[in-house]
Amino acid sequence: MFTSSHRRRQRREWVLWGVPLAMVGIAGVLIASTQRQADYAGWYHHWITAAFGALVALGLERLPLQRLRPLLIPVYGLTVISLVAVRIIGTTALGAQRWISIGGVHVQPSEFAKVAAILLLAAVLSRHPVERPVDLMRPLGVISIPWLLVFIQPDLGTSLVFGALMLTMLYWSGMPIEWVILLLSPLVTALLSGILPWAMGLWIPAMAVIAFRSLPWKRLAATITVVIHGAMAAITPWLWLNGLKDYQRDRLVLFLDPSQDPLGGGYHLLQSTVGIGSGGLLGMGLLQGQLTKLRFIPEQHTDFIFSALGEETGFIGCGLVVVGFALLMARLLQIARNARTDFESLVVIGIGTMLMFQVVVNIFMTIGLGPVTGIPLPFLSYGRSAMVVNFIALGLCLSVVRQSRRSFTQLR
Repeated sequence: MFTSSHRRRQRREWVLWGVPLAMVGIAGVLIASTQRQADYAGWYHHWITAAFGALVALGLERLPLQRLRPLLIPVYGLTVISLVAVRIIGTTALGAQRWISIGGVHVQPSEFAKVAAILLLAAVLSRHPVERPVDLMRPLGVISIPWLLVFIQPDLGTSLVFGALMLTMLYWSGMPIEWVILLLSPLVTALLSGILPWAMGLWIPAMAVIAFRSLPWKRLAATITVVIHGAMAAITPWLWLNGLKDYQRDRLVLFLDPSQDPLGGGYHLLQSTVGIGSGGLLGMGLLQGQLTKLRFIPEQHTDFIFSALGEETGFIGCGLVVVGFALLMARLLQIARNARTDFESLVVIGIGTMLMFQVVVNIFMTIGLGPVTGIPLPFLSYGRSAMVVNFIALGLCLSVVRQSRRSFTQLR
């Protein structure tokens, strides 16, 4: 006989299933709206891919994650090989080489690499938590290989996801927050060196103080920190000119003032904000958006699907989507806290980070608060690989829930 608390836990799984499926349902209509004036109509592929993904999730729900541990290194190795293959036989589109064509279907290995990295990183951190600075070598090794291969595709947006995964999972595994700040700080130094150079006079000493207080060999740690940040500030101009493509530099700069290039790099941002703003409170109605119908925003069915949502469902529709993602993240946090093992907890928190980082970056991008990075909106943006990966991630989380419930029942 189930207890009332157990029934409540069962009902809460409507969040894990209900939110993604609701997103998929509305997304199919929005994608259809973006294709009203197109020569083709492939919006229903979004639903077909989601149905396939849901079946995969149902299968994974019944598979304990512990059984996957012997397969983690082979799966990780396969994804790394596929990322290398992209450089050799990959398909190029929109200025980037990110896909492999298999039987006429474009597969994006970088999407699958995110889940493979989460699983292997969770296994490493659960067995070898970071208690000393030298312990960082293992997690850095796991993340750095796919990160580098994705970055050179080039895919700046997805490469940022790997960084967010590592930092969040390191903190969740018990690494001191000061060490997380120190790992993130070189990126802040790079940004300050180009935007507010005078601020580095405060920032770098502050990082040296944190290193001195939180790391062993205090004086040496503070000195190395200053040297690393000084080197980062020195090489940032070179990295800016030689490490990024022209369009990537435009995206990182023009979001501050897209009107500088309204017909070029700033076009997406300007049209997206106009489309979202035109929706008002209630929107123009599904399949009624005029900017969406006239295809003012290129590739609106993928990275900029939120602009179609804003135009056709208004502030209310956008707010409901944001609330839905917030509920999903809250449930994932609860699952991670109640997981049976550190490995399962880290897998769930990694998946939550992957999904929510993409949500925040994508929405900020479409409303003009961030640069265009090419990150899709989970369950809403059109994309077969991303959709399947999102449902694989959902299935892994459902597996953790199932095993936690089984343990709870046995204890009862």
